[in-house]
Amino acid sequence: RRLWRAAPATSDSPEACPTRYEVRDCLTDTRATGVTVAAIDVVLLDALRARVALHLDDLAARLLAAPGAALDVAPEIWAGLRGALRRASAPTAVVDDVHTLDVDPRSGATIVADLCADNSESIAGGAYRYIACTEVLEHTAAPWAAVVELARLLAPGGLLYLSVPYNFRIHGPLPDAWRINEHGIRHLARHAGLELVELSALETPGRPLHPVHYTVVLAKDPS
Repeated sequence: RRLWRAAPATSDSPEACPTRYEVRDCLTDTRATGVTVAAIDVVLLDALRARVALHLDDLAARLLAAPGAALDVAPEIWAGLRGALRRASAPTAVVDDVHTLDVDPRSGATIVADLCADNSESIAGGAYRYIACTEVLEHTAAPWAAVVELARLLAPGGLLYLSVPYNFRIHGPLPDAWRINEHGIRHLARHAGLELVELSALETPGRPLHPVHYTVVLAKDPS
């Protein structure tokens, strides 16, 4: 089947679909794409979202037990780490202290920056004890560069909470460019000089060795 043919964008074409930071997902909008999402993908999306919420709940618990500066790589419309802190009944001041980072100026994030670039002129290295980066790496131009920058932003001894899909459909915000399995995750960790603390997979029913999704905790050397 043809996957791409250059054509002028119109209001009814996928090329005109919002690319980032819209609440709707381009590929669930049948008016834009002519695609109806499969029932199994709806089920998997629910399972994936539940795993991400639990992952962030764990991070929120760590932050409340040992307070420190926190960054969520996400636009303001995404509940993310702030949502997890609210679920844990964290004080409003703690919730509001979480910074957010996004590449799009329209996102409303605390920090507007390209995660794949060296932002040392605008964001100090070692600024954050905790960083959440969930469902982001697959949308970056260079995930290996993004993880290096995340490692730079981490304070010594800091924790990076990641999550990435693997056996999951193409989805918005576009571009959706990468699928990274556990071996790729280990390589990215080594490349960035981070230690793998935890790696968990959501398995695809009836398909061994083909996980739907991974949640990951990485740590920066305390020294």
